Amino acid sequence: MSSIENFLDLETVSLKICGVTTLDDAQLLAKMGVDALGVNFWPNSKRYIAPDHASWLLELEGKILRVGVFVNQSCELPLRLIHDGYLDVIQLHGDEQPDDTKEFRAAGIPFIKAIGVKTRADLRHATEFGAAAILLDAHAPGIYGGTGEVFDWEVASDFRRQHPDLPIILAGGITPENAGLAAMSVLPAALDIASGAEISPGIKDFQKVAAFLSALHR
Repeated sequence: MSSIENFLDLETVSLKICGVTTLDDAQLLAKMGVDALGVNFWPNSKRYIAPDHASWLLELEGKILRVGVFVNQSCELPLRLIHDGYLDVIQLHGDEQPDDTKEFRAAGIPFIKAIGVKTRADLRHATEFGAAAILLDAHAPGIYGGTGEVFDWEVASDFRRQHPDLPIILAGGITPENAGLAAMSVLPAALDIASGAEISPGIKDFQKVAAFLSALHR
C-alpha cells in the first residue's frame, strides 16, 4: 500500500510518473512498483484529464499514491476530489502564494508545492507554504506542468542541505540515463517524471519506466 509517508521517506528515492491519462497505464504503473502517479487537472495541459472523466482513479485507492496537479486553481475543485476519494495528495504547480494554501493546511490535506528554479532566490519563500514536500523544476514563466528541461541541480542540493527535514521532489529533464546521478547528487525524496517516460504526451513508455526503476535500484 502506498502512502505519502512512504513516498516522502527521506531514506529512499521514490518514483512519481506524472501525466497519467488512462486506467490501464495507472494499473500497470502500480503493478510495476511505481510509488505515485500524477493526474493533470490543468485544462491547458497536453495531459489534461477532466474531473468528470477521472472516476477511474477510485479503482487505484491504496495501490499507488494518487496526486492531482492543479495550476492557479481555487481550492474548491482539489478539495472536492480529495473528499470524493479520487486523490490522496494535491500538487500546486502554478503561481500560488503561501496564503493560497491556508485551506489545505486547515483541512490537514497534504500538498506538494512546485517551484520553478533559475537561481537560489527562487526558493526564498519555499518553506512558507507549509507543504508536505517542495517540487523543484526548471524555471519557465507562463509554462506550467513541467518543461522537460534540466536546471542546475546544485541549487537543489544546496536547498536540501539547508532544509534536511523538508522532502524535495526533483523534476525537469530527468531521463533513465541521468536518474541515478540525479538521485545521488540531490538526495531527493522522489523523482517526478513526465515526458521522460512517454511515447507521446499522456501515453507512457513502460520500457522507460522499468529503466527508471532499475536506475533507482528497485
